[in-house]
Amino acid sequence: MLAKLENFRATVERDTRARYLADWQRDQAKGHDYPLSVHEPQMVVKIKMGRKYTNVDVGSSGKYMVELATGAIYGIKAYGVIHRGHSYGTLDTVADWNWGDYRARLRAKEAA
Repeated sequence: MLAKLENFRATVERDTRARYLADWQRDQAKGHDYPLSVHEPQMVVKIKMGRKYTNVDVGSSGKYMVELATGAIYGIKAYGVIHRGHSYGTLDTVADWNWGDYRARLRAKEAA
């Protein structure tokens, strides 16, 4: 379970960093001049283990919660409160989602 949680944390951080980089490159093309490093605190993802759930924090805000019994990933209503209406698969389906945007979204399936 810990390896899957670490994989989830790393995936969320990688996708978040990719989004910030794309936004920064777009801003640079528009003539805005600032270093990407100003966003570094918002790109760091941390996990906090609890008894029933693991909190996944992006920057200084809570964003997702993982139910430890099932591995189900949920959005949050408030810090420490899961939102069962915002379900994002399980720890086994992390690769099927893009985690970099405001809300996770399913990746487009490749045509066979």
